[in-house]
Amino acid sequence: MMLKKYVPILALAVMTLTGCESSGTTNGAVNVSDPPQSTAAATSQPTEQPTAQPTDTTTTPSGTPVAGTSDKPSKVAMTGVTAVRLADAKSGWIGGNGWIAHTDDSGAKWQVQYEGKGDVKQLFALNGKEAWASVGTEGSLLSTQDGGQHWASVGKMPNTAFFHFVSKGEAFSGNAHTVDGGAKWTNMPIPEGITGDPYFHDASNGWAVKQGKGTVEVVRTQDGGKSWKTVMSRNNAANLTGAVIRSAGANDAWIELIGESGMTQTSYSLFHTKDGGKTWQTVLANSTAGGGPAPGIAAGDTAGPKNTGSKPGPLYVVSPDVAFMGGQCPSCDKPNSVGWTKDGGKTWVNGKETFTGYGELLLGMADANQGWLITNDNEQPSVMYTTGTGGVNWTKVHTFDAPK
Repeated sequence: MMLKKYVPILALAVMTLTGCESSGTTNGAVNVSDPPQSTAAATSQPTEQPTAQPTDTTTTPSGTPVAGTSDKPSKVAMTGVTAVRLADAKSGWIGGNGWIAHTDDSGAKWQVQYEGKGDVKQLFALNGKEAWASVGTEGSLLSTQDGGQHWASVGKMPNTAFFHFVSKGEAFSGNAHTVDGGAKWTNMPIPEGITGDPYFHDASNGWAVKQGKGTVEVVRTQDGGKSWKTVMSRNNAANLTGAVIRSAGANDAWIELIGESGMTQTSYSLFHTKDGGKTWQTVLANSTAGGGPAPGIAAGDTAGPKNTGSKPGPLYVVSPDVAFMGGQCPSCDKPNSVGWTKDGGKTWVNGKETFTGYGELLLGMADANQGWLITNDNEQPSVMYTTGTGGVNWTKVHTFDAPK
């Protein structure tokens, strides 16, 4: 079915190490196949998908309709993919500079659903129908409730933190909270002097990272930010420059600590708890020659598990047991790689396959086995790969338009 001339815009939210060799357990060699490439635009319609999370009865504002694609084939150049989010293994959205596109065949064909101004910063899909996008430097929040056939502007993002919806009305972005679909946001209290963005799993449970003199701390709230408790404290020989937090449950937290950089290398570490911070698993300890010790890891300690690459890539958490993380090696011919854990971080597997592209690496997983990987480059087209084997094997499914 052709898209109507004007489509209300709803946005979807989305959303290294000391060398280029793998370390840790591997699952053997991986081959990349190259089927015939698809055209950038397609006419396939979005299909309804099962609800991924429970929804409530909160009514999302209808929003302001925005001009989108017409009933003629889109001429937008799908270059430089900036965001990706799956609804399931076959369907999902990507965004770029002034466009959002949808696929329902695992990326072989794409249908541009929205054309406008500004880069798509993030995408988030609650299910196959309801999705959101943050667009432009002012953070316009777009939304769809029919799989992208219509889009509407529902408000503005309160910050640039990772955002996620837990129902069609309630969402979190850092410590900002909305219960009306993004029209209005309120700030939940957070400790002073935190590093990186805080993360709220729900209206009660949140996490943040603080840096002290020679220490790094993880703090937790269970009352919506009214009070915070230190649940992990580690000696820190590195200067903490950032933190990434994800959660797959009220008592679950994956804490990525980013250290210093030098010689195209960045040191980082990854810690995980399933029990609200009572016990912690060291998942990754990536110290580098250029960036120094990994945060929270003793100087000179090189015995910990390591991800491939010399800089951290995207972190994607599937469940309390399963997480994937990209690695990047700017000095390598094929700088991109993917590693994973499927036992809560007790063991780490580095995939054998590496991928070209010196731009931002994007990663999205539908479950422990099925996911998408998109590479970018300033001079070469963006390329999409899919896996159905949990990262062991990847297949090239689409090459996007070449940069102008």
